[in-house]
Amino acid sequence: MSPSPTLSAMEIRAERLLLRKAHDGDRDGLVELMTDPEVREHLGGPRPRDDVERFLDAAGTAAATAAPGGYVIADLVTDQLLGTLALDRRAADRPGHVTGDGEELELSYVLRRPAWGSGFAHEAATAALRAAAAELPDQPVVIVTRTAHGRSLRLAARLGFRPVAAFEEFGAEQTLCAARLSWFKG
Repeated sequence: MSPSPTLSAMEIRAERLLLRKAHDGDRDGLVELMTDPEVREHLGGPRPRDDVERFLDAAGTAAATAAPGGYVIADLVTDQLLGTLALDRRAADRPGHVTGDGEELELSYVLRRPAWGSGFAHEAATAALRAAAAELPDQPVVIVTRTAHGRSLRLAARLGFRPVAAFEEFGAEQTLCAARLSWFKG
């Protein structure tokens, strides 16, 4: 079975942000994102710095966003990495689906601590979802977040996603939120 398509755009512009592929100048920001205990609190904890650096050395910094639908969230003026965003397919063998076949579009994002509370996650997610709505047929889109992560659940609600289920994964209760891609047509 061939993978279902996701967002193919290499860049997406928003008012203050550029969603783009990673480059060598993003290395320090990516290491910070993956090793910061506060950033990774609801994502299974920080990864060991040596492991992250070894991965980036072996695969290259660009590998962090090489897959279709994977982006660095960068400041539009400075091009500084603020976080990452992915709009990819939720694997059918994982829990948390709204269709019988699984593989729904799944939106995920993570920001560096200095970017928290600035509205960047909302702006980046909205831009990605609008680009996807213009490119792909209407279909469900999901966000899965730890139920304990109130900020993420509030952001999902602001984006128009509604909770539809809860389940256990990664040793914690997760909330599955869903929306239709057509809701983001501009």
